[in-house]
Amino acid sequence: MTKSDPPRPTLEDVAKLAGVSLGSASRALSVPDQVKPKTLALVKRAVEQLGYVSNGAARALASRKTHTIGAIYPTMYNPAFVDSLQTLQQTLWGLNYQVVLAIHEYKPEREYDVVRAVVERGVDGVVLVGTSHEDRVFDLMRQRRIPLVLTWQIGESRYGECIGFDNRQATYDMTREVLARGHERIAVVCGTRANNPRAVQRVAGTADAMREAGFELTEDCVIEEPFSLEGGRDAVRRLAAMAQRPTALICHTDLQAIGAMYECGVLGLRVPEDLSITGMDDIELAALMNPPLTTIRVPTKEIGVLAARRIVGMAEQRKFDDPATVACEIVLRESLGKAPARPAPSRKRAARKA
Repeated sequence: MTKSDPPRPTLEDVAKLAGVSLGSASRALSVPDQVKPKTLALVKRAVEQLGYVSNGAARALASRKTHTIGAIYPTMYNPAFVDSLQTLQQTLWGLNYQVVLAIHEYKPEREYDVVRAVVERGVDGVVLVGTSHEDRVFDLMRQRRIPLVLTWQIGESRYGECIGFDNRQATYDMTREVLARGHERIAVVCGTRANNPRAVQRVAGTADAMREAGFELTEDCVIEEPFSLEGGRDAVRRLAAMAQRPTALICHTDLQAIGAMYECGVLGLRVPEDLSITGMDDIELAALMNPPLTTIRVPTKEIGVLAARRIVGMAEQRKFDDPATVACEIVLRESLGKAPARPAPSRKRAARKA
């Protein structure tokens, strides 16, 4: 700022232009739901005309509140996470909070540095994905006494509260639908299971359902690939090279499933006649595929809303009477079909047996 620059507008300038008291202007900016609509409109108009920006650092120092929440996600390439973040942000806005977003790209060794950087900016709470994090992440939250909400998973955690769904049950239910159509050799494409309880639980759901039906999920049919289009394509390439190819592929994200369907076209495999494929999330593109993708509908937007309300409740030491668990739903579409008929024995073999 140089000597020739005009002075920055103050809150007193806003109050004067709006024709309200200094206290009313302050309340309109800090707790807008507690002032009259007319007063709020006058203050907002004055703020816009003056280009006033509140001194957030000073306000945070005085109140020990920043009215910001740190949201740390593995990636933004997955539309399911994008949908969840959008409703998280919208809900926080309605509660007079802002979002600081950070990404760690599924790298546990990077997550702590990302979390620490967000915490050092000054946040009133943090939202993470999953319950499996390094001890030092939980230690940081506890030492700073920062509220923590863990999403996309339910269960006990070292620190914080959970908002999510039963990952095992979701894939268990999907696997039963696949088994009901005569499939006996089923493959799964998941993310890396190391340090990822969600992936472990989803694989367990399929294994349990198959075991109950008298079949086995063999280790060669559990394919660890990234949660991406290319991950799904690579999974199909690996399946195509098997001597005994599975007849169904259960993918743990829709992106993997869409990539798998594309690669089937490249290799000349028909979906679902040669290979049935299912996904998880029910992103918008799932219904537009050819054939439309059978998937598990995860209430991603609801997770965002509930996480926002829960973290604010924890930050303000008050409770919202919201559920901690959301329900998934199987969406049946044409990518899941009946298992291909087993080839009949050749006439030569039949003659020998006779």
